[in-house]
Amino acid sequence: MPVTTKTGDKGLTGLFTGDRIAKSSPIIEANGTIDELDSFLGEAKHHLPEDMRATIERIQLRLYDIMAELASRGSYRKIEPGDIQWLEELIERYEGEVQLKSFVLPGSTVASAKLDVCRAVTRRAERRVAKLVLEYGIGHDALVYLNRLSDLLFLMARAIEKREGKLREVKNFQ
Repeated sequence: MPVTTKTGDKGLTGLFTGDRIAKSSPIIEANGTIDELDSFLGEAKHHLPEDMRATIERIQLRLYDIMAELASRGSYRKIEPGDIQWLEELIERYEGEVQLKSFVLPGSTVASAKLDVCRAVTRRAERRVAKLVLEYGIGHDALVYLNRLSDLLFLMARAIEKREGKLREVKNFQ
């Protein structure tokens, strides 16, 4: 399959439905942000402890499913309740490990800083998908998944910091 097709040279791109839409459309904005997240996750996993790498790869695969759902305008749906439940179980596990009591200063290690960037991009992707849910009626499960994912990434970053004795809680937040 050729990479350069020249079909996007006029500012349009194709959806799975065969429709051509503007590259600036909210669907493409959402998918572009999710693609960016996938790239940042790919970078982050090289800095993570071994026990977290498989988690990140599974998340990356689900991000492809989300992009496919959005590019098909909701006709291709692969995010299932089990995917969200899996994230929630991991969140619970890391909450137990970290046991936060206040705000934190992010980025105390390279690995946690990489996950914090991923979390921020996830939040942006979540905002883009929220627009699709409200304006197009597509992506609800993707929105829930991204919401949980940002929580998980936050907690994974804190777990790394706690394990390395570098968790910096901000006790006098003003």
